[in-house]
Amino acid sequence: MATTTSPSSASILEAVKAARIWTNPYEDWVEREGLLVHSDVGVYLPGLETKPWPRYGVNGAVVHLTGQGDFGNCFILEIPGGKWTEPQHHLYEEIFFVVEGRGSTQIELPDGRSHSFEWQPNSMFAIPLNVKYRLYNADGQKRALLATVTNLPLTMKLYHNDKFIFENDFFFSDRVGKDNYYTGVGDLTLIRPGQNMWETNFVPDLVGIELTAWNERGAGSMNLMFLLGDGNMHAHVSQIQSGTYKKAHRHGPGAHIFTLNGKGYSLLWIEGEKDFKRVDWGPGWMFAPVDRQFHQHFATSAVSSRYLALIPGSNARYPLTGAKRRNITAEEANAQGDVATSVKQGGAQVEYEDQDPRIHQIWLEEMRKNGITPQFDKYGGKQPATV
Repeated sequence: MATTTSPSSASILEAVKAARIWTNPYEDWVEREGLLVHSDVGVYLPGLETKPWPRYGVNGAVVHLTGQGDFGNCFILEIPGGKWTEPQHHLYEEIFFVVEGRGSTQIELPDGRSHSFEWQPNSMFAIPLNVKYRLYNADGQKRALLATVTNLPLTMKLYHNDKFIFENDFFFSDRVGKDNYYTGVGDLTLIRPGQNMWETNFVPDLVGIELTAWNERGAGSMNLMFLLGDGNMHAHVSQIQSGTYKKAHRHGPGAHIFTLNGKGYSLLWIEGEKDFKRVDWGPGWMFAPVDRQFHQHFATSAVSSRYLALIPGSNARYPLTGAKRRNITAEEANAQGDVATSVKQGGAQVEYEDQDPRIHQIWLEEMRKNGITPQFDKYGGKQPATV
């Protein structure tokens, strides 16, 4: 009787490679582009190494955070003093955040119209889908450093064709938006705490923009969501008051979190873990919790701290997944949505009274070291219990 032997691991991998099975078109594209790749839980953006990126004509790199998920990534672009990027247009969405420097963006529409606007540190903007644009550094000496969170991994996995993504001439005229969306003006829609929305294409200063109260997420917590370029990228800014901290919660992957001002730290843990992972942050830092990882943000500065979250997959106008819709639909959770509903009620948030007592004890020690008085009572909140 004939016998068969199981193929070796090496032969399996050789067959898979030859048949182009189990490929990742996005990772293949990164390799073809020759991009420098940075990977970690969190990174200090101004300290990252870059190298020439011919596609943009300036230095760049890509950041793959452990919590980025399958849909998104982050590029960084370093534009030398007095220089500019090569023209770009593409079929993936992106939101830019200015880390350092001052400059401008020039957008050219196929119908002959154009838009331009000037940016500075803590500006945010989105390019309408597949519209041609260039970035200019206005400073003759100092570099400009921009981070851009995109859904290119999702787009590349869907189409795996460079020419289709980067050389397509279709004009999404409905994505351009109002002319004043490029001047810092926008339309505010008041829905409910945590879902109040500013629709625009350009926000000159995320630190200065007015936020709305969302006390359900923590004592004195404030928030504002953004709809940029009529797209499917999520963006929101939240504020932690000095002397307070946010409630822990969890959600899916992909939330690239940028510190705008102030300083503090975040604790991260998967349900059932006994120990916390800690990320210390300040301006210039970016990190991302992994899928369904509880995370909790603590301010340790004498001033309030704001952070920006950019996430591939909107839960605004076009919720991308059922999980996104559950985060916002009152009928499926409660008036606050899944993200601010207690885990005891089937939501994703840990209320102060239910959190591990060690969490508050750690924070009190941080308050002592930084000479800050707890301010929960100032915002009508009850200080959580300690060990």
